[in-house]
Amino acid sequence: MIDQPHLDEAALAELRDVMEGDFGMLVDTFLADSRARLRHLHQLLEQKDSDQLAKTAHSFKGSCINMGATHLSKLCAQLERAGKAADLSAAARLLDGVEAEFAEVASCFEQL
Repeated sequence: MIDQPHLDEAALAELRDVMEGDFGMLVDTFLADSRARLRHLHQLLEQKDSDQLAKTAHSFKGSCINMGATHLSKLCAQLERAGKAADLSAAARLLDGVEAEFAEVASCFEQL
């Protein structure tokens, strides 16, 4: 298995350029929103709401792409597909992976 970087350095450099002094605020907002999305995804899984789970995973995927968290975005895409297929057991496993990768991404952002 090949380790994938948690953050895309080129995407981060571009974000820093564009956001200038607001980059830290952008990161803080992403982290807070992501934690809220993870809580919501767990609730949707408990409620067996695969449609909303897919939509929330899709939204999370987009945020991850924008922030350069490419591996996390790929995991969110897999979670989205599981939700669309109403495969809740796969979604539960994938959500664990999303959560673990988010912890790594958050740690990387907090070290910037």
